[in-house]
Amino acid sequence: MTATVTDPVAAPPARRRSVWRAFGTFFRRAPFSAFWGVVAALIVVMAVAAPAIAPYPPLKSDFRAMQKPPDGKHWFGTDQIGRDTLSRVIYGSQTSLTVALGAVLFGTTVGALWGLACGYFGGRFDMVSQRVIEFLQSFPDLILAMAIAMALGGGITTVIVAIAITRIPFGGRVIRSVVLSLKEMQYVEAARGIGASHKRLMFRHILPQCVAPYLILATTHLGVAIVIEASLGFLGVGIPPPMPTWGNMLADSLNAGLVPPWWLVLFPGLAITVTVLAFNLLGDGIRDLLDPRLRGSV
Repeated sequence: MTATVTDPVAAPPARRRSVWRAFGTFFRRAPFSAFWGVVAALIVVMAVAAPAIAPYPPLKSDFRAMQKPPDGKHWFGTDQIGRDTLSRVIYGSQTSLTVALGAVLFGTTVGALWGLACGYFGGRFDMVSQRVIEFLQSFPDLILAMAIAMALGGGITTVIVAIAITRIPFGGRVIRSVVLSLKEMQYVEAARGIGASHKRLMFRHILPQCVAPYLILATTHLGVAIVIEASLGFLGVGIPPPMPTWGNMLADSLNAGLVPPWWLVLFPGLAITVTVLAFNLLGDGIRDLLDPRLRGSV
């Protein structure tokens, strides 16, 4: 009897092939969502490589070119103190995506773990938790985030926490509904029958089945988080100047005159619109591929 020996060198290429095969399947089944996924990836790359691709420092002022329209030197024009709008839009993507990613990962993860505990244990803990979630959901997202940001003070950490708290109820509700159906499955009952602990049942048998809805929530909520961050910056309770964010840029355009120059409004607003659209449509494509009920219609 001969034993099969697995070549450790051949394993990573096989895994890479499976990853590329998964990407190929996604592009083939949902080309529209895949296109916007590429756009979202390019925006992330732009944010990471901002120091290398921005033509000017975002805080550098040129008093000889104040409030100039787009030209060959400044493609997106300049603001009222001569800062390059293109550079500020590029660096603004870095700040906005950092806040959105941090808030969504923190808020959705906390909400998912809370929903896992609520759905598994049930009883009084679930009843009290659902009342707390309903209380959080009774506030509009922007109003709740603005109240928390004003109470905690300005700063990037404060904005991340404020937006994350608005994401917790959605993660808790969705994951709780998934857990309520999973804990009655036969394989969970079998594991419980052979004496598996609560910790093993929750994190080994139930939690892995919640990865798909978690990914869908995280992807679709990125767009919402970007809009909330931009709104907080526009209202003056977000990340304080001079750090460039898309919301701060829109707020600064109001100080440029009675009628703001069109380039100071168009380009930050277009960046917000394209980014939110890309992440929302990417999330829709991921949902359609991971949901068995929708997979056949893609």
